[in-house]
Amino acid sequence: MIKCSTILEHFEEEKSDMSLIKNIRDLFNSNHSSEKLVFEPLLKSLLSMAWFVEARDPYTGGHLWRVSQFSYLLAKKSGLSEAMAAQISLGGFLHDLGKIGISDSILRKTERLTDEEYNVIKTHPEVGFRLISDHPLAEVIKDAVLSHHERPDGKGYPHGLNSESLSPMAKIVGICDAFDAMTSSRPYRKGMTEEKALSILLSEKDAQFDGSLVDAMQMLSIDGKLKHIIGHTDEGIPLHNCPMCGPTLVVKKDHQVGDQISCNSCHAEFGLAVDGQGIMVPTPTGKNVSAAQRGVDLDEHVIESTLILMRKNLSQGVLKPLLS
Repeated sequence: MIKCSTILEHFEEEKSDMSLIKNIRDLFNSNHSSEKLVFEPLLKSLLSMAWFVEARDPYTGGHLWRVSQFSYLLAKKSGLSEAMAAQISLGGFLHDLGKIGISDSILRKTERLTDEEYNVIKTHPEVGFRLISDHPLAEVIKDAVLSHHERPDGKGYPHGLNSESLSPMAKIVGICDAFDAMTSSRPYRKGMTEEKALSILLSEKDAQFDGSLVDAMQMLSIDGKLKHIIGHTDEGIPLHNCPMCGPTLVVKKDHQVGDQISCNSCHAEFGLAVDGQGIMVPTPTGKNVSAAQRGVDLDEHVIESTLILMRKNLSQGVLKPLLS
């Protein structure tokens, strides 16, 4: 089990070691494509940190995976290249890194946030940007991290940028982040239907959301491309909630029938069984896991699937000019 503190310490070491950063940049500028794969430990550290930051909020399980998947599809639908779509998908996975600076009392709150608490939440784009500012991959993802809450009409945050100042990455991750928030349930409200969320996107064309991207999102919905992502935490893994207290239960690709998982909030234990549709489902055992068994396991499959997408696009040179 990889603990969150281990990942954070790993990242801080990388962030502060400028000689390591120089070496990585030198490798990206080399002519040996195999050496460029040295970037993977750096990228995996960011992906792992993002996953653990999300795990601190028990009610948003799978959010980063879903935003990443939506972002990739929307980028492709809007006519961007495979390489750019992969880069924007990566930004979608990492956009909420700044929530590492938000206290658990706010992230884990089950009631609506107060204005003061919401103002604290609104600091996360700049916190995330400061966090990655010295990282070799900063240029690849900074627009997603810093600007995913900006709006084409200039009424977003943190800088009130308008449409002309926003990159495709910022616009795409922004709309996908909002769409997932609308279609996901929270303790104080049930998630909207796909149709309802799309109607809100349409009502906010060229105001909160880029109009051409809203149209592309609508086409993805008409084509049935969003249903396998909504309400899922990984490809083919429907989202499950703890029946005792509500938070997301993490079911992973490598889980087997009979494996045991637990709720990260109330620590109730569940055994995994298969339902009539062949879906792995958690079944309460009536027990609680011991203190020694508590903790968050990194979802290696979700991380690796993102790495595979980036690995595929390294050959197209998408990262080299950004990191040189």
